[in-house]
Amino acid sequence: MKKMLKKKPTNATEVKEEKRIVPKAPHYEQRWLEAGLEKEENVYGVVYKKVIRYPKQYKHGNIQLNGLQHAIMKWLAFHEQHPLMPVEGQKLLFFDTETTGLKGAGTLIFLLGLMEEQEDAFVMTQYVLPGPDHEPAFLYATNLWKEQVTLVSYNGKSFDVPQLQTRWTMNRNSVPPLLEHDHIDLLHGARRVWKEVVDSFKLTKMEETQLHFHREGDIPGHLAPVIYQDAVKSGNPEHLMKVLRHNEWDILSLVTLYIRATTLILERDTLVAAIPHTNIGKWFADLKFYEDSADIFERVIQKYGANHPMTHYHYGFILKRNGKFNNAIDSFAIAANQLIGRERIIALEEIAKIEEHKTKQLANALARTKEAIRLIRVDEELTRTFRQRMLQAFQKREMRLERKIFPGQA
Repeated sequence: MKKMLKKKPTNATEVKEEKRIVPKAPHYEQRWLEAGLEKEENVYGVVYKKVIRYPKQYKHGNIQLNGLQHAIMKWLAFHEQHPLMPVEGQKLLFFDTETTGLKGAGTLIFLLGLMEEQEDAFVMTQYVLPGPDHEPAFLYATNLWKEQVTLVSYNGKSFDVPQLQTRWTMNRNSVPPLLEHDHIDLLHGARRVWKEVVDSFKLTKMEETQLHFHREGDIPGHLAPVIYQDAVKSGNPEHLMKVLRHNEWDILSLVTLYIRATTLILERDTLVAAIPHTNIGKWFADLKFYEDSADIFERVIQKYGANHPMTHYHYGFILKRNGKFNNAIDSFAIAANQLIGRERIIALEEIAKIEEHKTKQLANALARTKEAIRLIRVDEELTRTFRQRMLQAFQKREMRLERKIFPGQA
């Protein structure tokens, strides 16, 4: 018995390796190869892939891929840490997945596309799962276990990465662990930059409005799982290749949308429109990049004057923070006079605060307060909760100001 206990662990590993059953290639392999897929084999089985090379001058919509290096250099020169900033020294991988469902342990990733910039071209590799038995080979082929990278996706933080983690967990006894990669989710960035510019943040909508790319002959995304299951069952890859084309467009749009967003955020000499740049200034303020925020607001105001009151609304907070109280009052006044709803009431509140506590213009503060109370009661844009909360706050402020102005009447 003691001799048995002294067996080397390496022998056990060798036995385990010998017992691993590697699934055979599917019977429809030749049809998939004839459709344009390549075969890749590894110790876990078989995976099929399609590799596409794009010259650096390749244009998707109206943006060339070679703008990526310029965008990266602009980010690395930026003095703050921004959510869209890549990690210096890490490879940028633009990726997108197609799955057999939306959630659940039984949902498989059947297509995973990765795109990177290489020395002489952009290279996209799309990995296709032959079937469930080959999932370890499929995951292993992506090399996401091998080197830490920065992933760039569209809604990947909520969908693609959790799905990837689930599949890796289900195969944790077969493949090396998935690394924790840095991640840039362009959906979050798109919502910050193009809020109130587009009516939908679907990637196809962003392509049309921001990249001027229009898909022709694309398949609806919700049909992809059915098409894949049919391709595995029948062996016919004809419609599956259309899913790969859909995935290819998704990833090309990731690269070019990243370039487009970077240009808007970091290149300020040319203002294309007031709304996106005001959104960017607000984003910088939320990140506490106050100097960058003020610079953008000032550029918008210089070009558009009082014609975009939302810029003045957000700029008022920067001016107040910097102690420029009279300028802040002017900005908030433009907002209060031209906006409606929540922002108008808050602008009046900010003016009343400054006039009561900073400039000591108590009569003016009282007038702003009374105007706000009147508007709160008639403005149909306000929610019930906001209306009640602000009405109580302004009524309290009104009583306090009246005591200060008319102390003998207390």
